[in-house]
Amino acid sequence: MIAVLLAFSTVGLAVEAQPDSTQQIQMLDINSADAAAIAAALDGVGLIKAQEIVAYREMFGSFHSVEELADVKGIGVATVEKNRQRIIVVNK
Repeated sequence: MIAVLLAFSTVGLAVEAQPDSTQQIQMLDINSADAAAIAAALDGVGLIKAQEIVAYREMFGSFHSVEELADVKGIGVATVEKNRQRIIVVNK
Protein backbone atom coordinates (compact mmCIF):
# COMPACT_ATOMS: atom_id res chain seq x y z
CA MET A 1 0.00 0.00 0.00
CA ILE A 2 2.80 2.42 0.91
CA ALA A 3 4.66 1.55 -2.28
CA VAL A 4 1.58 2.41 -4.33
CA LEU A 5 1.17 5.76 -2.54
CA LEU A 6 4.84 6.61 -3.04
CA ALA A 7 4.64 5.75 -6.72
CA PHE A 8 1.68 8.05 -7.27
CA SER A 9 3.12 10.87 -5.18
CA THR A 10 6.35 10.84 -7.20
CA VAL A 11 4.39 11.09 -10.43
CA GLY A 12 2.35 13.91 -8.92
CA LEU A 13 5.50 15.80 -8.01
CA ALA A 14 6.92 15.39 -11.49
CA VAL A 15 3.77 16.78 -13.05
CA GLU A 16 3.68 19.75 -10.68
CA ALA A 17 7.32 20.60 -11.40
CA GLN A 18 6.70 21.20 -15.10
CA PRO A 19 6.60 24.89 -16.04
CA ASP A 20 3.39 26.40 -17.34
CA SER A 21 3.93 26.86 -21.07
CA THR A 22 0.80 28.98 -21.55
CA GLN A 23 2.04 32.34 -20.36
CA GLN A 24 -0.21 35.24 -21.19
CA ILE A 25 1.24 38.21 -23.01
CA GLN A 26 0.17 41.55 -21.62
CA MET A 27 -1.00 43.87 -24.38
CA LEU A 28 0.00 47.54 -24.47
CA ASP A 29 -2.00 50.26 -26.21
CA ILE A 30 0.77 52.44 -27.55
CA ASN A 31 -1.62 55.39 -27.92
CA SER A 32 -2.60 55.60 -24.26
CA ALA A 33 0.31 54.14 -22.27
CA ASP A 34 2.65 56.40 -20.35
CA ALA A 35 6.44 56.10 -20.55
CA ALA A 36 6.72 53.94 -17.42
CA ALA A 37 4.17 51.43 -18.75
CA ILE A 38 5.88 51.30 -22.14
CA ALA A 39 9.29 50.71 -20.58
CA ALA A 40 7.90 47.96 -18.35
CA ALA A 41 6.02 46.15 -21.13
CA LEU A 42 8.39 46.23 -24.10
CA ASP A 43 11.65 44.31 -24.45
CA GLY A 44 14.62 46.48 -25.37
CA VAL A 45 12.80 49.69 -24.46
CA GLY A 46 13.96 51.53 -21.37
CA LEU A 47 12.57 54.68 -19.85
CA ILE A 48 14.49 57.03 -22.19
CA LYS A 49 13.23 55.29 -25.35
CA ALA A 50 9.74 55.10 -23.85
CA GLN A 51 9.82 58.85 -23.27
CA GLU A 52 10.79 59.28 -26.94
CA ILE A 53 7.74 57.22 -27.94
CA VAL A 54 5.46 59.43 -25.83
CA ALA A 55 7.11 62.62 -27.17
CA TYR A 56 6.63 61.40 -30.76
CA ARG A 57 2.99 60.64 -30.06
CA GLU A 58 2.45 64.08 -28.52
CA MET A 59 4.16 65.79 -31.45
CA PHE A 60 2.62 63.85 -34.35
CA GLY A 61 -0.60 62.49 -32.86
CA SER A 62 -1.75 58.94 -32.31
CA PHE A 63 0.03 56.02 -33.93
CA HIS A 64 -1.93 54.49 -36.80
CA SER A 65 0.01 51.22 -36.95
CA VAL A 66 2.55 49.22 -34.98
CA GLU A 67 5.06 49.73 -37.79
CA GLU A 68 4.97 53.50 -37.21
CA LEU A 69 6.90 52.94 -33.97
CA ALA A 70 10.00 52.39 -36.10
CA ASP A 71 9.85 56.12 -36.97
CA VAL A 72 10.63 57.01 -33.36
CA LYS A 73 14.27 57.91 -32.68
CA GLY A 74 15.98 54.94 -31.03
CA ILE A 75 13.29 52.43 -31.96
CA GLY A 76 14.16 50.29 -34.94
CA VAL A 77 12.37 47.65 -36.94
CA ALA A 78 14.00 44.89 -34.87
CA THR A 79 12.59 46.34 -31.64
CA VAL A 80 9.15 46.64 -33.21
CA GLU A 81 9.26 43.03 -34.45
CA LYS A 82 10.47 41.75 -31.08
CA ASN A 83 7.47 43.37 -29.37
CA ARG A 84 4.81 43.08 -32.07
CA GLN A 85 2.72 40.57 -30.06
CA ARG A 86 2.58 42.95 -27.10
CA ILE A 87 1.53 46.13 -28.93
CA ILE A 88 -1.94 47.21 -29.95
CA VAL A 89 -2.96 50.48 -31.57
CA VAL A 90 -6.28 51.86 -30.41
CA ASN A 91 -7.41 55.01 -32.21
CA LYS A 92 -9.97 57.13 -30.42
